[in-house]
Amino acid sequence: MSDSTGVSAVDTLVIWSVAAAAVAGLVTLAWRTVRGLRRLVARIDDFTEDWNGTPARPGVTERPGVMLRLDRIEDRIEDMGHELRPNSGASLRDAVDRVDRRTQILAPDTDTP
Repeated sequence: MSDSTGVSAVDTLVIWSVAAAAVAGLVTLAWRTVRGLRRLVARIDDFTEDWNGTPARPGVTERPGVMLRLDRIEDRIEDMGHELRPNSGASLRDAVDRVDRRTQILAPDTDTP
């Protein structure tokens, strides 16, 4: 095979066409890489905003961060746990025990078949 067509204008056109295709391929590759990086950065930004929370601003309410929300959940669980253990008589467990004792007085269990 020969390296040229014998017509210098055609040879020049082929060289420039190959160069243009190579440049277009590199530009496309760079564009796709930048687009992917922008998406990744946007996702990381969303994650950090969710983790840290966002302060209130005009028209938008405050959104607390993850650690504050976990703290609130722990407080609620502690409150529920307080109601499930007998204490000074004010818990839900104490109220259920009182109702059970009163029910036993009014309608005792019978073990006869």
